[in-house]
Amino acid sequence: MALTLYVDTARWRAHQQSVLQQFPGIVPVCKGNGYGFGHERLAEEATRIGADVLAVGTTYEAARMKDLFSGDLLVLTPFRRGEEPVPLPDRVIRSVSSIDGLHGLAGARVVIEVMSSMKRHGVSEHDLPALHAAIENVRLEGFAIHLPLDRADGIDAVEEVIAWMDRLRSAGLPLHTMLVSHLKSDELARLQQQFPQTRFRARIGTRLWLGDHESTQYRGSVLDVTRVVKGDRFGYRQQKVASDGYLVVVAGGTSHGVGLEAPKALHGVMPRAKGVARAGLATVNRNLSPFVWAGKQRWFAEPPHMQVSILFVPGDVAAPQVGDELVAHLRHTTTQFDRMLDC
Repeated sequence: MALTLYVDTARWRAHQQSVLQQFPGIVPVCKGNGYGFGHERLAEEATRIGADVLAVGTTYEAARMKDLFSGDLLVLTPFRRGEEPVPLPDRVIRSVSSIDGLHGLAGARVVIEVMSSMKRHGVSEHDLPALHAAIENVRLEGFAIHLPLDRADGIDAVEEVIAWMDRLRSAGLPLHTMLVSHLKSDELARLQQQFPQTRFRARIGTRLWLGDHESTQYRGSVLDVTRVVKGDRFGYRQQKVASDGYLVVVAGGTSHGVGLEAPKALHGVMPRAKGVARAGLATVNRNLSPFVWAGKQRWFAEPPHMQVSILFVPGDVAAPQVGDELVAHLRHTTTQFDRMLDC
């Protein structure tokens, strides 16, 4: 009995091919929990599609991936002096976002990140005069810019990249390769047309692995079903059941990521109102689970346990049977499955 990730492999890979066609020279990204598929599986898929570079989040991920992927590995987290040294092969490329970082990586292969409107990290325009001397002791693989997902105030993503291209060119810096994130295929084509001497490569993770929502599905196995009547006590905290129904124990708990949710940016009146409503229900121990039965998401009977969740199904609904599987609406990047099945 398990929380299972089912993958419609043919459909999933067809989507990958559509992304590859839109973004020639793509650099696939495999970081965190491997977008819900795991590092080993995504390394296998990156090899299958012929990727020559695979981007990972940290040096620790690179250390694990070096035995799974034979091409170059690009570490996205910028190098900082004083970080714990991790033994890595020469095919690992480090991201750098400061002049000091470049001085600390003599002889290494590096990609220099420039500061975008994200304002997360990157060299600034004021750093450019010092870059000439700083890059003499490293092997420069190119520059990179990480763009925001949403655009405000009419700022155009392509124009932001062009502005940086012009700055780098004016500073006399080599522009053979520019890695970009969060651009559309037509925007990438515009840049490639305007700067034919530069190779633009899109770093893509979510769109590549998770762009077709219908190609994957989580399901939790039903482990037990217990009939209860109003007033019965149950669970760790011995709460009372509010009405007649069933307690359904299903595979999938906090160790899988069930019940964990990343903060969301809410835009508009309706989403904010729903957020307020959810918060109000939570104060009276009413929390909606990700598990679906009979066409509806069912309420947690109590907070999820480590490996299972207990749901309440009302008495006027036919109860599931032990061995049934309940579809679960879970976020891939925060979920750890027990098993993955190709179908």
